[in-house]
Amino acid sequence: MTAPVVEQPTDWTEPGAHPVAPGVHRIPLALPIPSLHAVNVYVIEDDEGLVVVDSGWAMPDTRTSLEGALAALGHRLDDVAQFLVTHAHWDHYSQALALRESFGTRVRIGRGERPSIEAFDVHLGLHPRQVELLRRCGADALADEIAGRPVDRSERDVPHTMPDAWLDDGERIALADRGLDVFATPGHTRGHIVLRDAAAGLLFSGDHILPHITPSIGLETEPEPKPLRSYLESLRLVREMPDTVLLPAHGPVRPSVHIRIDELLEHHAERLDVAAEQVRAGHGTAFEVAAAMRWTRRRRSLDDLDAFSRMLAVLEIEAHLDVLADRGVLDSHEEGGVRRYAVRR
Repeated sequence: MTAPVVEQPTDWTEPGAHPVAPGVHRIPLALPIPSLHAVNVYVIEDDEGLVVVDSGWAMPDTRTSLEGALAALGHRLDDVAQFLVTHAHWDHYSQALALRESFGTRVRIGRGERPSIEAFDVHLGLHPRQVELLRRCGADALADEIAGRPVDRSERDVPHTMPDAWLDDGERIALADRGLDVFATPGHTRGHIVLRDAAAGLLFSGDHILPHITPSIGLETEPEPKPLRSYLESLRLVREMPDTVLLPAHGPVRPSVHIRIDELLEHHAERLDVAAEQVRAGHGTAFEVAAAMRWTRRRRSLDDLDAFSRMLAVLEIEAHLDVLADRGVLDSHEEGGVRRYAVRR
């Protein structure tokens, strides 16, 4: 195994190319999202051309930043042979599509993303299915607020078309000096994948495992019915593998995937317990449970969050309540289009 180079704890958004292992570099690219400053793009140097994991948001500034970082490594944008994309969110997928238009670069993404890519229509708004789900959660006012949000230019004008080919679970991508194994890790999105370089001890984790953030689940055009169940199963799948260095899409490189997975599993176990307690206290819908809970490290109330964060919070709680129902802790039924929960007797 080639020993990875684990980055020191500096500002992970610092521009430029940062080495993480021999032949592998991390390039942070800015995002038009106030709460999330940058996305990590990983460049793998290969004899047959550069392989880039994720791509950034398609904007002129990020293209210039990527071009400058590659130039510092002695490469150009047209040296990129292919993009391997962990999932179809714009900060990972859209710039790959834009650069394909310029250079013909091959773009591949997990096959499970196909339903969301095919269903996306900007004229329907950014979160049409989430609006429906919020109503099922008993959050009509929030659903109306999300439905009425205008589509920002940075979101309206990004390319969102089909890839050149799909990445399949269990596939091995053979490069000149390394092999990357593809693992389907649904949860954050239904088609999310991670890439594992076992020989070098590296995991390109996308948004599946992040060092500082608990990833959202099911935020996509066509969310799966029970994203938290899939997410927890995906975490356990990766936890059963030998430990590696964590190369996340957001945040600094970390020396252990296992340590972070254990933290994420513990977090969700705690949230499941709190959600069950709130149902026992008489809160019967996902919206009511979410409103009774505290959010972020600052323990803020639901009303203190912006509309987008409130949407994520309510839908996350519905996912937790559905897992509790699967485990036999709760019963659920729909009444007037709203899903209600009660403690199983």
